Amino acid sequence: MKRVSIVIRSHNEERHIGRLFDALSRQEADFDYEVLLVDSGSEDQTRSIAAAHGATVIRIKPEDFTFGYSLNQGVAQAKGDFIVFISAHCYPAATLWLRELIAPFEDDRVALVYGRQRGNDSTKFSEHQVFDKWFPEESNWRQRLPFCNNANAAIRKSVWQDIKYDESLTGLEDLDWARRATECGYVLAYNARAGVVHTHEETWRQVFNRYRREAIAFHRIFPHEKFSFFEFVKLISLNVFIDSFQAARQGVLLGNLLSIPMFRLCQFWGTYTGYLAPGTLSPQLRMRFYYPNSIGRQRNDSADARPQLMSAKGTVGREELG
Repeated sequence: MKRVSIVIRSHNEERHIGRLFDALSRQEADFDYEVLLVDSGSEDQTRSIAAAHGATVIRIKPEDFTFGYSLNQGVAQAKGDFIVFISAHCYPAATLWLRELIAPFEDDRVALVYGRQRGNDSTKFSEHQVFDKWFPEESNWRQRLPFCNNANAAIRKSVWQDIKYDESLTGLEDLDWARRATECGYVLAYNARAGVVHTHEETWRQVFNRYRREAIAFHRIFPHEKFSFFEFVKLISLNVFIDSFQAARQGVLLGNLLSIPMFRLCQFWGTYTGYLAPGTLSPQLRMRFYYPNSIGRQRNDSADARPQLMSAKGTVGREELG
């Protein structure tokens, strides 16, 4: 019998977390699971909502919060052999989500599984484009490229016991963990059938801060990486053009004339200000981070496929806790 623990990180999520628990209650899983909420100082009803749904609430001080610290605290208290992470402002898109997320662990070499993400009506157009790229329709259960996103993911706890999350990173703690796991010989799995709806309701300042934070972390993980002002100008121009082209094809360009350039400006200006040191990066990760989908066609490449030049997206998006 599988033992599964679901760990949710939260901060002031009363608007969304009830919907998450409702979706969890409808899961058709052939195993039992527990739910733990790691809360970093919510001032609303987040904790009481979680407790009313039977979750174990773990409180951490806001001043102690980092993404890695909150995950380590949750996993340390979890009883499961497999630990599922889901953002408090995500919710499963189907009743088999949990079963699908755990299924690839039948292979002992799999250390981490991550699932598909999609936006909703409040998601900015350009972020829809990011989701489309990062989380394609085709699954890949033997991924070696250290790309993942723990807004919708699961790990093998026995691997975590040897590889803890880096508590000093300002973001991308999931990518760093995946990188170290693959270096130890494990593989990752992407299961497109384990989908969630990811609700991002950020201000432009929050978008900018998210990408700046992740760029700082990325520089820590890959210390020789650089992002020049020329790259900033090139990539914002390219992405605005591609997004506008796609919006025009979908008949929604007029409604997104402001949001497209604003999102890409916040994304790449945040990235530019977050990078401080020169260096290099593998071509696969560089394209996955920075380049848009090709014009005029939908890509269904698997998560570690080698895409053509100009076919990957900007910096990884993940949950914003404030």
